[in-house]
Amino acid sequence: MIYSLLAIAGGGALGALSRHGLNSGITHLFKLSFPFGTLCANILGSFLMGVLIAYFARYGNPSQEVRLFLTVGFLGAFTTFSTFSLDSMSLYMRGEFGYLSLYILGSVALSLLGIFAGSAIIWKVLP
Repeated sequence: MIYSLLAIAGGGALGALSRHGLNSGITHLFKLSFPFGTLCANILGSFLMGVLIAYFARYGNPSQEVRLFLTVGFLGAFTTFSTFSLDSMSLYMRGEFGYLSLYILGSVALSLLGIFAGSAIIWKVLP
């Protein structure tokens, strides 16, 4: 049990730091009020989740600690629904309703596309 908790905590720390780095880098690049960093993290995280889950199903599961580290820990912290919600509220409060609609629809649709695409790569492309 303690190894599972440590795996989640370690993955979570790395996932949160990775999301912060990605968000900071993208915000610095684009310098817009649109939350591209969170959008990219959620899409990429969903894609990676699809890759991992399909890989585990097809090629065998690693240890429980490795699975927890990667999925619950790293990807759980890398992607974030609370930041998505905060970004949405911020766009709403600034009256940027076009961006708000684009962000909500894009986040949901592209994140779902990401998890399906990641899974499809494992099932259809790899031997």
